[in-house]
Amino acid sequence: MRITYLWRLVRLLSVSAVFFLSAQILRVSLGKHPPKPIPLSAEEYRLISPETYQYILNQPAVCKDRNPFLVFMVPVAPLEAAAREAVRKTWGAPSQDSLTLFYVGLPEGGQVSSIQHTLEEESRKHADIIQMNFQDSYKNLTIKTMMMMNWLAVHCPNASYAMKVDADIFVNVFYLIRRLRSSPRQGFITGSVIADGRPRRDANSKWHVSEELYPEESFPWYVSGAGYVFSADLASRISWASRFVQMIPLEDVYIGLCLRVLGVEPVYSRSLLTLRNLFEIRKLKYDRCTFAKLVIVNGFNPSELLHNWQDFSKGHRSC
Repeated sequence: MRITYLWRLVRLLSVSAVFFLSAQILRVSLGKHPPKPIPLSAEEYRLISPETYQYILNQPAVCKDRNPFLVFMVPVAPLEAAAREAVRKTWGAPSQDSLTLFYVGLPEGGQVSSIQHTLEEESRKHADIIQMNFQDSYKNLTIKTMMMMNWLAVHCPNASYAMKVDADIFVNVFYLIRRLRSSPRQGFITGSVIADGRPRRDANSKWHVSEELYPEESFPWYVSGAGYVFSADLASRISWASRFVQMIPLEDVYIGLCLRVLGVEPVYSRSLLTLRNLFEIRKLKYDRCTFAKLVIVNGFNPSELLHNWQDFSKGHRSC
């Protein structure tokens, strides 16, 4: 009986290894010959260029005396103070290994609004908010993401890794940091890889992309914007690649297009034993030991995040 069990385990590990190696071989083969990039016109690049925008709130010295192992970059709307506070009290709490920063645009009403005044008070208290002078909206998420990349490259160039992650995500920071200790330090990006993405041509769709804006029939491999992790060297490289990629209002796909320019393919993040995707972009009912084996789980409001974290942070080691 024991021999049979061991043989099944060996077979499972062998299949897992073959799957992992096949994915890596495919990733390398796809990344060998990226299409020759054509620079955008000055007018096209202006929309995505960091030089177009200014900082209203900034934390330029936050990495001056430290080289964080992992920087959490959290895009969030100005009004979502409760979400920011929940992140600060859970996976985004200050630690020796990680740094958490929140990126926002302008609220409705601009800099003279009551929301802006409250945001500035919050910034003075926590010193973790970075605000730029474009309207905070879904269609501007690509601009926000590229400003985040530029900020990391300029102000925190000696970080090891960064994670772009939404505020409604449960992050198993303990498991994530352990995995990153043995991950590549350059040219590395991982998350929930989408390998079969296609543009939606329905003008009524939230994710509509016109043929004029993107004439190709499919997207290159990209990682879901809910949460992905990358070696920090990619921030400056992605910023450079944006000079060749016309802005589209799908921020995760846009990053994938920049990666194609660089010849970098995202890596699947799966458990070798179960082949389960470690970046779970669905919402799951909270279960401590299930969550202990994942990097992220999607879709938690601030009260849920706080409640679940209280149990998880104390008990995850027992799983």
